[in-house]
Amino acid sequence: MRDIAKSATAGFSQADTDFPPPIGGLIKRSFDIVGSLAGLIALSPLFVMIALLVKFSDGGSIFYGHRRIGRGGRIFPCLKFRTMVPDGDKVLAAYLATNPEANAEWIATRKLKNDPRVTRVGAVLRKLSLDELPQIINILQGDMSLVGPRPVVRDELEIYGSAAVYYLKSRPGLTGLWQVSGRNDVSYDSRVAFDRHYVENWSLFGDVRIIIKTVPAVWMSRGSY
Repeated sequence: MRDIAKSATAGFSQADTDFPPPIGGLIKRSFDIVGSLAGLIALSPLFVMIALLVKFSDGGSIFYGHRRIGRGGRIFPCLKFRTMVPDGDKVLAAYLATNPEANAEWIATRKLKNDPRVTRVGAVLRKLSLDELPQIINILQGDMSLVGPRPVVRDELEIYGSAAVYYLKSRPGLTGLWQVSGRNDVSYDSRVAFDRHYVENWSLFGDVRIIIKTVPAVWMSRGSY
C-alpha cells in the first residue's frame, strides 16, 4: 500500500506541468474563482474579527500554513487561522508518549477529540470550521477548490493505497463529501471511499449540492473537533 502511494506521487513536483488537467477543467476552475472572490468579499468583516481574536489571545501568529499534498503531488501551504499553541509538535509528541489510547486514536484517524495543542479560541474556531476560511486564498491561487478531497499530508496519502491516484486527479477542497457526511465521526477508509466516489462522479451540480449541504453540517458541528 505504501509503495503504491509513493509511485502515485513519483515524478511530480511543483514545477511539473505534464500532469493531466484536474477534474472539472475550466468550468470548475471558473466556479472556484467566482465563488471564492464572492466569499472573500462577503466574509471580510468576519476575517478581521477572527484575526484579532487569534492575535490577542496569546500574541502568536494569526495564520498557519501546513504543508499538504495537492493535485499531481504538488506540495502547497494549506492556510488556516492558527488554532494551536506555537510548539504544538512537541506538545503532541509528549502527550502521545504518555497516553496509549490517544496514540491509537491518532494512528487510526490522524485526529484527536481532545487535542492538547488546541487553544481556547482555536477550539471554538474548529468547532465552527472557521479556522479553514483562509483556504479561500488557496482557492484563488489555484492550489485548492471549493469542493474536493480533504487536503492530506504525505503520510496520510500513503494510507490511501491504490486510491491515491484519484486524490491526485483533483484539487483538494475547502469542503467535500467527507465534510458533509460526518467528518471525524466516520472511518478513514470511508473518507478514502468518499474521495474516490467524488472524483469518479464529478459534476458541477454535485459541487453545488455539497456546498449547500455544508451550511447545516457546519451549523450543527457534525464530527467537528
